[in-house]
Amino acid sequence: MTTLPDRPNTALLVIDVQNGVVEGAHDRDGVIANINTCVGKARAEDVPVIWVQHSDDHLERGSEAWQYVAELERRDAEPLVHKTYGDSFEATELEALLAERGAGRLVVTGAQSDGCIRATLHGAFVRGYDVTLVGDAHTTQDLSEYGAPAPHQVIAHTNLYWHWQDGPGRQAQTVDTADVTFPAA
Repeated sequence: MTTLPDRPNTALLVIDVQNGVVEGAHDRDGVIANINTCVGKARAEDVPVIWVQHSDDHLERGSEAWQYVAELERRDAEPLVHKTYGDSFEATELEALLAERGAGRLVVTGAQSDGCIRATLHGAFVRGYDVTLVGDAHTTQDLSEYGAPAPHQVIAHTNLYWHWQDGPGRQAQTVDTADVTFPAA
């Protein structure tokens, strides 16, 4: 139901599951296992998997902290989008990669729930994409010392908030890994 014409396909986004981003993150291992499950489902159905990797002053490109976690394996044919802003669309080739694949629906996984995940969800939605957040396949670090709620509350609120988003001609939803589907075009 995307508002993007001639874009009936779905793509899976794996956002910023990098050593320095998920170190100490809430349910890190469980979330990574769920992302692996989503990646396996997507590959089994020939759904494009697009990886996103962040860098900034605190996450230096090429450093160990910048590297994707060892538990996730990107295939050479799967695009890797480098970004420097929270929204994975900002100043990147993500939109062009999705257009090439005819993708108008995105399934989103990764980190951080209250940063790059939220920014990318909104970025996709306002650009006309249908967006599904995988509720048990995103995580965040504990930022309560800065006034944020505990990580499990941030994740729960992000899931609740995204479940109720809507817009003309677009759909948003939150589902668990077990309920992720990649409908045929």
